Amino acid sequence: MTDEIQVVATNRKAYHDYFIQETHEAGIALTGTEIKSVRAGAVNLRDAYATVQNGEMLLQNVHISPYEAGNRFNVDPYRTRKLLLHRKEINRLMGRVQEKGLTIVPLRIYLKNHRAKVEIALVKGKRQYDKRDAISKRDASREIERAIKERERA
Repeated sequence: MTDEIQVVATNRKAYHDYFIQETHEAGIALTGTEIKSVRAGAVNLRDAYATVQNGEMLLQNVHISPYEAGNRFNVDPYRTRKLLLHRKEINRLMGRVQEKGLTIVPLRIYLKNHRAKVEIALVKGKRQYDKRDAISKRDASREIERAIKERERA
């Protein structure tokens, strides 16, 4: 049985704003109309984060647009959603989050074998000079690629 993965949404801002320490895959508890919106790709992860409350991992500030044909069954687009992780993983992540400057953010939501999954990451915030350094490295590598292509054409 092959794992069929279809990426629905990615959090590109997280790659720019944070150093990614480690990643984990988690299931997400959704209602019927929410999963239909996820399959349609109506998800925004921009300012999302995860917290631990009462021994449960919760996903905050994820916008899943209301399903068009959902009428009264639609729920609040920004509601808190439960992440499905093993107790051992939750306890380990909770311990790491209590270290200075670490937090948990979702990197992407995808469908794996027709089930919605979230890739969450333990991250540390970048400082402004780190962001500028990353941008300059990216620009330099683009210039090198352009120069190589120019040389191949000649």
